[in-house]
Amino acid sequence: MLNFPHFKIPIQEIQYKQCTVSIKREDLIHPDISGNKYWKLFYNVNQYLSDLPKSQEAFIITFGGAFSNHIASVAAFGKLYSIPTLGIIRGDELKNEISNNPTLNQAERNGMSFRFVNREDYRDKDRLSTALQLEFPNALIIPEGGTNELAVQGIQHMLTEETKDFNYLCTAVGTGGSISGISKYASDSQKVLGFLSVKDLSLSKKILTLSKRNNFCLLDASLGAYGKISDDLVDFINHFNHRYHIPLDPIYTGKMMKKIFELIDDGYFSSDDKILAFHTGGLQGIKGANLVLEKKKRQKIIFDTPIERFLENNLY
Repeated sequence: MLNFPHFKIPIQEIQYKQCTVSIKREDLIHPDISGNKYWKLFYNVNQYLSDLPKSQEAFIITFGGAFSNHIASVAAFGKLYSIPTLGIIRGDELKNEISNNPTLNQAERNGMSFRFVNREDYRDKDRLSTALQLEFPNALIIPEGGTNELAVQGIQHMLTEETKDFNYLCTAVGTGGSISGISKYASDSQKVLGFLSVKDLSLSKKILTLSKRNNFCLLDASLGAYGKISDDLVDFINHFNHRYHIPLDPIYTGKMMKKIFELIDDGYFSSDDKILAFHTGGLQGIKGANLVLEKKKRQKIIFDTPIERFLENNLY
């Protein structure tokens, strides 16, 4: 079962112009089950394993795309606890690309099996989930991105005594689970800013349903598309890492921090505002992004952070 970390998650302060921005390093929580994925899985898998009869074998099924952080985390969890895992992968063209895809290759080495589904069928995940539950009645089926009510419950642990003094809580938004949990468990005086990695304003309704609070604001940080990685974004991520020694991924945290800096440039925050951004991990996706950038003969993301040494020094 997943346990609480053996160490206090550090909060690093960085200075940009007139503002101090604090970054809670959830990416350091575990070397392979990173950031918000750890907390989204926390109650899902712990409750499932607690309820599973001893006579039955555990089995976990989930969904994701070519470079999915969620797929990577579930596969790593399966290896850690010797539980078989099955990934339902968007894009049947990927079935012959496993060896060339760093995320899927690592997931396979961690014991995950795959089923590749064409993109049209993949959109109907309710039908897929129903069919899979009939085929594997004892399996835990976790939705894409890990977002459900138990995931929202897990995200509460990203909020601690140390986060109560901030008046802005910032997070990247993919499937909406993390911002729902932050919104639900934030203090009454705190405003939650969600930075959309995909321009989908319909997420507001989903977040309201999960958090039951209207204390958040969604801002477009997608750069026009979910997987779009511009040269400006790569420059920003590399300069950010060089200056602050904090790595960012190009799909979630990189776009969030770039947008936060743009908001500071535009005077959105005052110098007295206490801003906290959650680093939700996703760094495994840098390898896949760099493969795409390399093929296009574009600048790559520099990734030379000592995360492994940090984790080793904190009992992992």
